[in-house]
Amino acid sequence: MSIPVILASTSPYRKQILAKLDFPFSCCDPRVDETHLINESPKELVLRLAEAKAKAGALAYPEGLVIGSDQVAVIEGKIVGKPLNHETAVKQLMASSGKIITFYTGISLHNIASSHNESLCETFKVHFKHLSQQQIENYLSREQPYFCAGSFKCEGLGIALFERLEGKDPNTLIGLPLITLTEMLDRQDYDVLAQR
Repeated sequence: MSIPVILASTSPYRKQILAKLDFPFSCCDPRVDETHLINESPKELVLRLAEAKAKAGALAYPEGLVIGSDQVAVIEGKIVGKPLNHETAVKQLMASSGKIITFYTGISLHNIASSHNESLCETFKVHFKHLSQQQIENYLSREQPYFCAGSFKCEGLGIALFERLEGKDPNTLIGLPLITLTEMLDRQDYDVLAQR
């Protein structure tokens, strides 16, 4: 019998991405405090939170491989979170216009049986077009990406905001780097391509 895989996340986007790998998994709420520590870099933040989520998720299960992930967007050295409302989303997209936004995505895989943990950070760069305020307003009214870091959904109309994307895996931008994850699962003897 195959070892269970658990996604320590309540994000519907991460669940949707992981489902692409076509293996059974369950989800749990890791309930981790995501407060940014003083002097913590974006990379340190996402690595710490991804690992904390994986380990917190492991507490509810007797065995399995637990996946934790966390992501932040950085514009000109400043971490940008989820806008949560229209006004903040307008400000975020105005600040992004014509600039390069870097996304840091931490991913952690925790093996409950062995207590082995591996955590990595993937970076992904988004080159934004020069956008008018009217284009931004039109985009936000159509897609309302208020619960997405950076105020866009690249898997939807948000793709029209960009000049180009730069990174190893486009899934990273949505919040779960699948190429890196499959490599981590391989190292735990979990073959994603095995017959199930």
